Amino acid sequence: MSPEEEKINNIERLKGKLFSNTYETKIEYRDHFSTEKKKNIPTAWDGKPKTDIAQDKFFTKTSVFKKIFIFSIGFFILALAYVSFQIFFGGNTVSNENITISIFGNTFTDGGEDLPLQIQIINKNNTNLDLVDLVVEYPKSSVGGLTEGTERLRESIGTISAGGVHNENVNVILYGEQGSVRPVRVAIEYRVEGTNSIFVKEKIYDVTINTTPINISLDAPSEVTPNQDVVLALKTSLNSTRSLQNVLIKLDYPVGFQFVSAEPKPSLGNNIWSLGELDPGEEHDIYISGRMLDVFDGETKTFHISSGTQSASDKTMLDVVYNTLAHTMLIQEPFVQAQLYINGTYAKEYVANSKSPIQGQIRWKNNLNSVVNDMVIQAKISGSALDRKEVNEQQGFYSSSEDVIIWDKNTDEGFAEVNPGENGSIGFSLASLPLFSTTNGVLSDPNIKIEISVSGKQQSAGSILKEVKSGETKIIKMISDVGLVNKALYFSGPFNNTGTIPPKAESETTYTIVWSISNTSNSLSKVVVKATLPQLVRFVGSTLPEDGSLTYNSSTREVTWNVGNVPRATGLGAGSREMAFQIGFTPSLSQVSTAPTILNEAVLTGHDNFANVNVKVNKALLTTRLFNDPDFPTGGDRVAE
Repeated sequence: MSPEEEKINNIERLKGKLFSNTYETKIEYRDHFSTEKKKNIPTAWDGKPKTDIAQDKFFTKTSVFKKIFIFSIGFFILALAYVSFQIFFGGNTVSNENITISIFGNTFTDGGEDLPLQIQIINKNNTNLDLVDLVVEYPKSSVGGLTEGTERLRESIGTISAGGVHNENVNVILYGEQGSVRPVRVAIEYRVEGTNSIFVKEKIYDVTINTTPINISLDAPSEVTPNQDVVLALKTSLNSTRSLQNVLIKLDYPVGFQFVSAEPKPSLGNNIWSLGELDPGEEHDIYISGRMLDVFDGETKTFHISSGTQSASDKTMLDVVYNTLAHTMLIQEPFVQAQLYINGTYAKEYVANSKSPIQGQIRWKNNLNSVVNDMVIQAKISGSALDRKEVNEQQGFYSSSEDVIIWDKNTDEGFAEVNPGENGSIGFSLASLPLFSTTNGVLSDPNIKIEISVSGKQQSAGSILKEVKSGETKIIKMISDVGLVNKALYFSGPFNNTGTIPPKAESETTYTIVWSISNTSNSLSKVVVKATLPQLVRFVGSTLPEDGSLTYNSSTREVTWNVGNVPRATGLGAGSREMAFQIGFTPSLSQVSTAPTILNEAVLTGHDNFANVNVKVNKALLTTRLFNDPDFPTGGDRVAE
């Protein structure tokens, strides 16, 4: 038998022993364990059900689990009984349902005004409320809600006893547009004895805004044409009984609007104006000029205006918003084009001298491919500087009650039917009121506004006529009337002069030169007055006032007075700006019997802040003939030997 066959036979014999019911295992070694009793294993079933060993073990273990389970159920019942006892018999527990927050006050308020509220807290629990804080939150701005920036008031109340009542008075200030509803959140934060947890009970109180603290209005066209000049007239006024601090106006321009200029100039960038402190009833006007570029027919462009206070973190943003306003313009192609020329110039903005006439010309053209019937051109004229008595129309009709010049088929037969591509022009003239008069005083921000509109009828499908129209607006700003008085004195003035009158050849005589500035309607900045001294004249050095604003350059012989800012109405009731200085003149023998020049031409330069133009005033030279000195004798100007 091969080894492999013998191996298989051994395995088979082993299997027989293992699976035989008569096989006995011989225990040869048991160490220290006691001898185990031998059990007789039956060789056949006796018909009775036998219990499995594993099943025996399971029931043995289950008895332990049952004990634990029964114990847990008992503990839960006891805990539940305890909690129930605490709830129903006055334990250390609190329910929010037993806390009442009542708010007493007006549900309507004026924006920016104090709104007094009385808050009543009632604790109906059987347990005290400890470490109670009253928290009142409300929106800081007129936009958004409590999820954004809020104003928060926190007041420590302390303890509200079981069954106790606590009253608290607070003031809130709300902002918003008229008719808007602003939420006020009133909450209490409290603790209960025996726990460090913080519990909260809150209530929302809605308040309707009757009026806004700042009124904003925008006068601007609702329809414009591509590349059209646009003027926005923004007016703000304080509608509150108390002053507001650090007020800002922000204007967000739409895409396509090109900013050109503004009066007054923006404080930041080209769209933020700082109004400072506003007093009740105070008004501010802002004029913005621009042009609609890269816009297309049918588009809408919206301007957004906001008023509020400046953010501390970002000076270009508003912290508290008082009011907002939106103005939308529709872009339309000009069916009938009308352009306004002032004194022969077509420009974005105009300035004019109040003492010179203003010539206006309207050049029109039919851009349609069809006839325009019953064309009407109107020029509405307004503004503080307009002299309504000096409006002269050419071939038109002036309605003084409406301040409108009208051109139509009644004044021009050609307007009844305007053919495609046809064009023409019409004219008118205006004049400004005096910028200062004894009856009206000084005009403030003098301007003349001209609004041009063109309308007509275009035949469309069948016999239907539809209206077509276009227009533009221009503002003419009046340049302030600036005056410069240039005079020489001997017997009067702030200085004691020496030498003889008339002056003698080769002997010095001193004179006092006085410069006085007057200004009417607009404030001036960067004002300077200059003049040069002729030969034989020296700068003595005496000045009044002695503030260092007047200097003398010995190399150029130029006297310079750096005036700086000159407010409106200067010299017309609002104080004067005057400078005096002394010069010495030693005539030559060649000047005997003549009245020589002692000061060359004086020139004033500066900037008109409203009209946004530079101003210049020239005054003639001064001689020894002292016209402005009341005590000057006849012949006192001729140089003597």
